[in-house]
Amino acid sequence: MDTDLAALQTCIEEIWDTTQRLGLDPFPTHFEIVPASIMYEFGAYGLPGRFSHWTHGKAYHQMKTMYDYGLSKIYELVINANPAYAFLLEGNTMVQNKLVVAHVLAHCDFFKNNFYFSPTSRQMLESASVNADRIRKYEFQHGRLEVEKVLDAVLSIQEHIDPNVFTRGSSDQDDQERKRPDAAPTTPYDDLFLIDKAARDKQAKPEHPKKFPEEPQKDLLLFLAEHAAGLKDWQRDIIHIVRAEMLYFLPQMQTKIMNEGWASYWHARILRELDLTSEEYVEFAGLHANVLAPSRRQLNPYYVGMKIFEDIERRWDNPSQEEKDLYGRSGGEGRQKIFEVRELENDISFLRNYLTRELVEDLDLYIYKLEGDEWKIVEKDWEKVRDTILASMTNFGYPYIVVEDGDYHGNRELYLRHSFEGQELDLDYADKTLRYVHQLWGRAVHLETVVDGRVTLLSFDGTKNTKTLL
Repeated sequence: MDTDLAALQTCIEEIWDTTQRLGLDPFPTHFEIVPASIMYEFGAYGLPGRFSHWTHGKAYHQMKTMYDYGLSKIYELVINANPAYAFLLEGNTMVQNKLVVAHVLAHCDFFKNNFYFSPTSRQMLESASVNADRIRKYEFQHGRLEVEKVLDAVLSIQEHIDPNVFTRGSSDQDDQERKRPDAAPTTPYDDLFLIDKAARDKQAKPEHPKKFPEEPQKDLLLFLAEHAAGLKDWQRDIIHIVRAEMLYFLPQMQTKIMNEGWASYWHARILRELDLTSEEYVEFAGLHANVLAPSRRQLNPYYVGMKIFEDIERRWDNPSQEEKDLYGRSGGEGRQKIFEVRELENDISFLRNYLTRELVEDLDLYIYKLEGDEWKIVEKDWEKVRDTILASMTNFGYPYIVVEDGDYHGNRELYLRHSFEGQELDLDYADKTLRYVHQLWGRAVHLETVVDGRVTLLSFDGTKNTKTLL
């Protein structure tokens, strides 16, 4: 065992040196070998030490059962932190661990250098443990069932945060500037001008009731935490905890295809740089093929992401004459270009800008749907396929819902609006979720959506769900 660990340590150091030589710049990474029960616990909770909830336990048992029956296997798990933490599955072969280490270090390079990861907390492991301690304290003070009721409600809407929260710094700063009191007078007469200006502003802007909020708010969790009148401090804190952890996971949701494609692109090239035996290379080829195996029913992010990065590199290394004339490409710029893409893009811009007609045909991408009792391919036009994939990624596949009015009917009722884009809501799920939102808000809750092609208002007043055509 000690010999195997020493050999693995040597391999990790060699792979680290190879990543540096190839131009990658990952966070320092700490590797641990763990049994399957620990690996799947981390996978279910998302972070080691995260707060307990029955949904995490449910996910654990689903994942562990799949592993026990040989239907799926997690070879690794890596945490976006500085230093990063990665967990290798006990029982992996040396070749599996080599591939996993190379894959992990490419992920860590992506975490460190992609724009969308730049605002995330690199100390979330410590923060998650502190959050879990606070929630355990609330369970002791208020009872486990009371805390679970709040968590049930908050987790039912945990996806409804603002994905653009980190890119609105300038507008937030502008808002703060507008709210800042006027600067102190610089001459003895400045205060006279300020008084005159205030009087003129009051005459020019007659007072009238303002809409609350003035603009629709995408971040439902934040709105509830700040404005739900009946919440206690510990309940608001739980909302903030769930929101902060969702913001940590947000970049991973925004860059799934890119991140896995980048890691797959590099693990293949890193292992080709190692001195593998013939037997090791055959094992590596089989593992690599399994990771990239395309699916008939859904996108394999490892496969699609890697193929797009390879296509970008090829096109910038060997541009056509048309590309040379249009874009001024001189050739030989492929590696530089993929590093630029890795730094600046997310999945939506990545697919919009680089999923070409040739790639759609090469990857055999298509749109299918259930017609009668059969699944049928209904569209293969490359632009429609690309646009359908992009549409499915809007708001990560969740309904796009905003807070339209926090004082509906002048009675502090909450009015939400579903930005309908062709996909109707599951009404049973929506009714149950409105009950949870009502639990947090404390007043009647309404959701404007589209049902059977008609604008409809779903409501819960604390006793019953209703549905009204508008």
